[in-house]
Amino acid sequence: MSDIEQQVDELYGKMSQEERIAQLRSMYMDELFDEQGKLDTAKCKELIPYGIGHFSQFAMQQPRDPNELRDRAAAVQDWLIHHTPNGIPALLHEEVLSGVNTLGATIYPQQIGQAGSFNPELAELKTRQTSTLMRKMGGVLALSPMVDVCRTPSFNRLEESYGEDGYLSAVMGVAFVNGLQQGDLRKGVGACSKHYLGYGGGGDADEKEMMEEILLPHEAMIRLAGSKAVMPGYHAVHGTNCVANSEILQDILRGYVGFDGMVVSDYTAIDQLPDLETTVEKAAAAINNGNDVDFPFGANYQYLQEAINKGLVRQEVLERAVKNVLRYKFRAGLFDKDAYLYTTEQIVLDTPEERQTAYDIATQSVVLLENNGILPLKDAKNILLTGPNANSIWAMCGDYTYPAMSYFWKKMEDVASHDQPHIVKLLEGMTAHKPEGVNILYSRGCDWTEEIETKYGEGGDERAWEYDILHRKVDAGEKADKAEALQMAQQADVIIAAMGENVMLCGENRDRMGLRLPGKQEQYVEELIKTGKPVVLVMFGGRAQVVAGLAERCAAVIQAWYPGEEGGNAVADILYGKVSPSAKLSVSYPNTEINEPICYNYSAEKDPRVQWAFGYGLSYTTFDYSNLQIDKEAATNSETINLSFVVRNTGKMVADEIAQVYLSPTTPDQQIRPIQLQGFARISLQPSESKTITVKLFTEQFGYYSNKGQRQWNVEPGKYVVKVGCSSTDIKLQETVTLTGEPVKKPLREHYLCTATCR
Repeated sequence: MSDIEQQVDELYGKMSQEERIAQLRSMYMDELFDEQGKLDTAKCKELIPYGIGHFSQFAMQQPRDPNELRDRAAAVQDWLIHHTPNGIPALLHEEVLSGVNTLGATIYPQQIGQAGSFNPELAELKTRQTSTLMRKMGGVLALSPMVDVCRTPSFNRLEESYGEDGYLSAVMGVAFVNGLQQGDLRKGVGACSKHYLGYGGGGDADEKEMMEEILLPHEAMIRLAGSKAVMPGYHAVHGTNCVANSEILQDILRGYVGFDGMVVSDYTAIDQLPDLETTVEKAAAAINNGNDVDFPFGANYQYLQEAINKGLVRQEVLERAVKNVLRYKFRAGLFDKDAYLYTTEQIVLDTPEERQTAYDIATQSVVLLENNGILPLKDAKNILLTGPNANSIWAMCGDYTYPAMSYFWKKMEDVASHDQPHIVKLLEGMTAHKPEGVNILYSRGCDWTEEIETKYGEGGDERAWEYDILHRKVDAGEKADKAEALQMAQQADVIIAAMGENVMLCGENRDRMGLRLPGKQEQYVEELIKTGKPVVLVMFGGRAQVVAGLAERCAAVIQAWYPGEEGGNAVADILYGKVSPSAKLSVSYPNTEINEPICYNYSAEKDPRVQWAFGYGLSYTTFDYSNLQIDKEAATNSETINLSFVVRNTGKMVADEIAQVYLSPTTPDQQIRPIQLQGFARISLQPSESKTITVKLFTEQFGYYSNKGQRQWNVEPGKYVVKVGCSSTDIKLQETVTLTGEPVKKPLREHYLCTATCR
């Protein structure tokens, strides 16, 4: 027995039943403080006499200085340690999808954009910065990242994901965890993979797709990066809600993957269990089937003793859940003599280093989709910037940023006026970074929408089901004068049209009528095109916007997603040519409304519903691929297959390229996808410079999952095609590899992600 297991057993044995149940509950820390911000010990004795397992979203409840948050966290932990029966500290959690979700903290780009950077090193740096800050504030656990493999283009939370591909999501998810946890839960902040399993389009996938691809990011984060918390989704798998689904929480997660961490419910997910009338029954269903903790209040788990008394829950089940929480706390160092619970260090938010990281990610997240030569802007002296996202923070901030969370959940209508942190709008960036002699004209021109487009729906967190929360239209704070804008267009050499979504048009429980540009934006762009001036369409938002029929008549098209606080500078520098665009699409970009799963790897043939393919993105330069060298034969039981190739910058501008390695079968009976990303390398090249990329593929990457009475990973002998390209549909080099020997069968794969180096 390990030291931690012994400590967990000893502590559990000392605890009363009330203390044990308290470890499975959570609450908001603000309930324990008076109006002067002092810890109210009478409330502590009343509300948490036996301690508390967790505090929910401790940093975003009210606009507060981080040093005050630090002191509040320290005061609560001190009270728990010295005034509860066994002195057990709490896990304070927060959302960190785009940085710490608190006033003034750095707002990094949304994950859907960061995925397009194909840059795990930068992803790891971002979460390392996030983790360091959050630990200083007292945070121990993050309810991030979201690694749902999202294959339905209309999914309202697609922006939180890394897109449609399991492999890319796994690489970025592992990087997220490595940075956040810093290799040691005692130093870093614990990650929580969500929404397990198949939220956003994969919950009804067949078993093979589910186990090979939808599970892959969670599995890789757990087995490669040591992620020790998992959050089930709101949805159902095989007819049973995830939070009470023993198949995915016990059979797959613990039995197959070998997870030994803590399972926490999504907010109000246990409340939403269907066909159960009482909270006692709901609590029993969740804990019996593998869910350990009830967020955000413990509204159902407060009745666990009643469930035990009625014989609905066995004591051993409670023991399992409580020990999973205690084990996590020991791993996080909360019981160490030098536990990192208190600090008096002055906390400074949004440092220059953090802003630089936000800028670097933003420049690498912006995808150039079309360009007839208008970009970069070189000869334009008069530039008209127009559109609803031209001068708004809502072009930059996606869901689960502090402004978006405060605006949507707390109805803080004035949050856009807060300048903490400073969010660079596109107008500011284009004005501040413009070359000498360039004149920027600005008129908003049109609004996001004229009518409320958010559809009412009861999905996700039930706190968002309020009519008043969903039925709002963002006030831009400035007039949209189309006549003024069209008049200005006559003086312009080029028009930059900043269009797309905002905080009320995309995000958790926010669906709208379709995927074409909201409101009358499309008609407005049509009128701009009719002026005869070249129009550069820049789209902001959380998912692909269907612009077929419009994009073809624009001089250039850019997808900027939600690029964070430095988004205005990043997009401006790309428009002006100070930085070459380098991002590639992490989703298949549709040319028509699609409300069902699509993915590049479903077929080797081009999908006629897709306008721009997965992995696609233009540059301001050109690249040549050559000299593919590869191990053409290897045994099925060998560990690796090595390949190398050369990429040369054949243009006139320094730029980054993302070289992608795909695997395909040679015969229809092979049990792998028609095409599947299995590696990539991001390389920076000067004009005329060449670099050799060396990739080590694991033979297990040629394998597949099967279940004929027993789950296993298989590597079969046969011929396979290794492809190197700049997108899933633009293959530059390929070679056949033959695997020889007997079929290899393993209960679980050991290798997931290739290694790539360049010189």
